[in-house]
Amino acid sequence: MGVLPPRNGSFLFVIGYFTGSMQEHLGVPIGLIDASWGGTVVETWTSSKALADDPQLGEVARSLKEIDFDSMMERSRVEQAAWERAIDEQDKGLEEMWYKEGYDWSGWKTMKLPQLWEEAGLDDMDGVVWFKRTFSLNANELGRPIQLELGPIDDSDITYVNGKEVGRMINQYNSARSYTVPADVQKKKKNTITIRVVDTGGGGGIYGEPDALKAVTAKRAIPLAGEWYFSIGLSELPPWPSGVYPNSLPALLFNAMIHPLIPLGIRGAIWYQGESNERVAFRYRERFRLMINDWRKQWKLGDFPFLFVQLANFRKEKEKPEESLWAELRESQTEALKEPNTGMAVTIDIGEADDIHPRNKQEVGRRLALAARAIVYGEKLEYSGPIYRASQIEGNKIRLYFNHTGQELISREGLEWLRGFTVAGADGVFHPAKAKISKDNTVLVFSEAVPDPKYVRYAWADNPGELDLYNEAGLPAAPFRTDELKVSTQKE
Repeated sequence: MGVLPPRNGSFLFVIGYFTGSMQEHLGVPIGLIDASWGGTVVETWTSSKALADDPQLGEVARSLKEIDFDSMMERSRVEQAAWERAIDEQDKGLEEMWYKEGYDWSGWKTMKLPQLWEEAGLDDMDGVVWFKRTFSLNANELGRPIQLELGPIDDSDITYVNGKEVGRMINQYNSARSYTVPADVQKKKKNTITIRVVDTGGGGGIYGEPDALKAVTAKRAIPLAGEWYFSIGLSELPPWPSGVYPNSLPALLFNAMIHPLIPLGIRGAIWYQGESNERVAFRYRERFRLMINDWRKQWKLGDFPFLFVQLANFRKEKEKPEESLWAELRESQTEALKEPNTGMAVTIDIGEADDIHPRNKQEVGRRLALAARAIVYGEKLEYSGPIYRASQIEGNKIRLYFNHTGQELISREGLEWLRGFTVAGADGVFHPAKAKISKDNTVLVFSEAVPDPKYVRYAWADNPGELDLYNEAGLPAAPFRTDELKVSTQKE
């Protein structure tokens, strides 16, 4: 089975590895081909021939041979450097040297760390935040380097101790920080840590597990989780450079990374992508299916199996129903199941609020492997969680019907009422709802706030939180909606 994942290379190769581990069920080795690039849109993996009639992309796809990519890359580097300089120039903390020893930070507010700052009240803020706290050293701990462990920081940091820089990492939002504090920087009693954090999108701040935040001497580990002082150096980033970047160009990565593979015989493909298309989530339903059919035409192997991962839960949970770009993108992914020989691994239950890449990669690979065993190799097993099929209004309730129920629908936690459902009437305003599994493997949904229900949505959020609806195979139901109301990325 050929595996052609288009996301972050190391991330997807791990998932591909676990998918490939199904050789224990088949008794033969599984070959994996890794063709991946992080942060890309679906259009760049589609051929210019397939995009020829697209009114927005066709002309660009046809003119790739005429583009001076060296000049484009140089312009991108210059614009990126200028943007980063603008952040530094507008950062009040750098201007006033908040990292200097003796700086008076007594008026700063406090925040419990570790946590993303959006979870601490700085909602949707991309910018610069400075953090400070102190720790004490005993006399017998001085004179030898100590290790400052800070866990992951989203996105970039510069870290100081007693006014001296001890380390920095730039655009490494998923990497744990570990910096050495030299002996000549240390002080007996109070030592001041200052961390400048820059976030350019999504969650920001010092996050991770509390135990990972500590100062480690030869004698002990000093916990640093808890109250930190903070101040905002820059609350709004300067405008992002408006230039075009190569990875956003249609057909480019198809030409460079997919077309050279076409002479190879494959049994199928797996795909993990979608985040970079969130702003055009509704259009993704057309362009993703276009790419699938394009690859099948290019290989001339018929409708070979195409398996993909639906976006996991991500970002902070919301208390009330609202529009969601990721929910719209997930719906567009589900639409691809209308193509023959396709399978979708639902991961709405194993994502991370603070990490765009699910850490439980083994389960992602296992669910893909189930789909491969069933679709590619014909094993008789349940390979998908419940997929919404139809609905029926019954008075003040709505009954939902599903495919892939297996032997029965279950509540994973054994709860009487399922979480994650909302209901709306003709006004299209959604309210939290109660939902219960019926004996006939359907689900009844209702809300006292909606006496005349018309629509149901399930897990309709970037991160819907804890969910319960599964089949007996232990696979989660895919997010869905029963309505066809216009969504936020629907331009028509």
